[in-house]
Amino acid sequence: MNFFEQFVNAGNTLVWSTPGAFPLIVALLLGTGLFVTFRLAFIQVRAFGHGWKVISGKFDDPSQKGDISHFQALTTALSATVGVGNIAGVATAIHYGGPGALFWMWLTAFFGMALKYVECTLAMQHRVFDEKGESAGGPMYYIERGMGKNWKPLAVFFAFCAVISSFGSGNMNQANTVSLSATSTLGVPTWISGLVMAAVVALVIIGGIKRIGAVTSKLAPAMFILYSLGALVIILKNAGAIPAAFQTILTEAFNPTAGFGGTAAGAFMTTLVWGVKRGLFSNEAGQGSAPIAHAAAKTDKPVREGMVAMLGPFIDTLVICSMTGLCIVLTGAWNQHKSTDLDFGTVTVHEVSAAPSMGDRPGASPLFDGTLRIQGGAPQGGAFENNDGYVLNPQLLDEAGVPFSGSIEVSEGVITGGAENLTASGDCLQNSSALTTWAFERELGDIGKWIVTLSVFLFAVSTTISWSYYGDRCAEYLFGIKAVPIYRWIYVGFIFLGATLALEVVWGFGDMALGLMAAPNLIAILWLTSRVKKSTDDYYNEGFDKKV
Repeated sequence: MNFFEQFVNAGNTLVWSTPGAFPLIVALLLGTGLFVTFRLAFIQVRAFGHGWKVISGKFDDPSQKGDISHFQALTTALSATVGVGNIAGVATAIHYGGPGALFWMWLTAFFGMALKYVECTLAMQHRVFDEKGESAGGPMYYIERGMGKNWKPLAVFFAFCAVISSFGSGNMNQANTVSLSATSTLGVPTWISGLVMAAVVALVIIGGIKRIGAVTSKLAPAMFILYSLGALVIILKNAGAIPAAFQTILTEAFNPTAGFGGTAAGAFMTTLVWGVKRGLFSNEAGQGSAPIAHAAAKTDKPVREGMVAMLGPFIDTLVICSMTGLCIVLTGAWNQHKSTDLDFGTVTVHEVSAAPSMGDRPGASPLFDGTLRIQGGAPQGGAFENNDGYVLNPQLLDEAGVPFSGSIEVSEGVITGGAENLTASGDCLQNSSALTTWAFERELGDIGKWIVTLSVFLFAVSTTISWSYYGDRCAEYLFGIKAVPIYRWIYVGFIFLGATLALEVVWGFGDMALGLMAAPNLIAILWLTSRVKKSTDDYYNEGFDKKV
């Protein structure tokens, strides 16, 4: 596990934190989004209304080749994108990058709508049908068939990264968030959460895309309504503070305040990267995953499915993520500390001369090494770090619940001895789904807590179900149709693994795989956008509002 953690950290540095330069994947993502937006004359604005008409069923033709309807294709893709990124991902972005990260998520989504349009149109133009008659499409096909056989190594690289990413962002990240939410809210052990979620997903995905489409077309709207109602109540309760919240978000986007939220808040590039990274994780525009689902739609008009697909980033990020972010900012949960039980295994100890206050940052003080004296339950000359922030008012209690006086052993910030029979608590910054849960709980009480807990489970299950389809299409491309059942059972096993591993390792692995997967797809989009422009012009010229 130590090797795996080091590998993930090194991979994330390479993909997302290019030393001394603007991160390459961020530049490629935003640059491609800008190029496509201008090349297609702001297609995300021009075709916005028509996309809604298509998913209403007005243009459905059951006789067309494909496996599922326009609406089912969108809900399958949305079930993959509307996941824990909308609850935990937004919270993580705000925790590390401050409220300004939300602005960069919005910008990523706006340009992402154009990216989603192009990649899903290309997927329809170059899809194939396997020996079972099921459609197969996605970047691996339009790279090979659209860019030419010489580019097949890039297609293989994408498919390989997509399989890896399905185990990360599409699987382990979801399971980890469910287990964290279930443990903090219900006290359920992580392994039980993993088993339950693995069993639920297995029952659906073994049936293939038709069963997946049938389930997600019902699950996606239900989970959206449940979560949105809770968020809207909080936003309306704080309606008077909305202008100030938007001002905070815009100000912090370009001039983030140091010392609040996570340890990295205060650095512009960190705020931008966390916003783009979590925006990509949430809506998947440019990543190349959604085209695999949209390629299964019943239509002979590729552009039409592209217009359906571009609604995904709008619904996912500009609507749902915005509601989560506003709830966190409006309630003040993002920079406040909450009384929390501490796990000595996740606590880091720093040297300090005085008890830390709200704005102090752990990164400014060295790690403690040696014997730490505890007096009346409080550490003397040392401070605890949890969730990337100092623990305020820490209290260590003995077995009888009495404030502990004595000492504990610490080695390079890690507690190594003397705390075996102690418990600890303190006021901590919140992160991931726990931050969103706290925002809802502050305004709605226990009802808010249950809304987030249930939504996390539904969002995570729906995402995991849809991502299994992405992975098995890529597994079939790489190894043939016989590899699909094997892939699906391995996929179910990774759900349990993700539920039991540490949060930082799981999310780091997902981010690394996500970035690697996006790179070859963005290269293909740049190469093939002119082809999509011609198809778009033809569609408009022939009378796009006719059922043809």
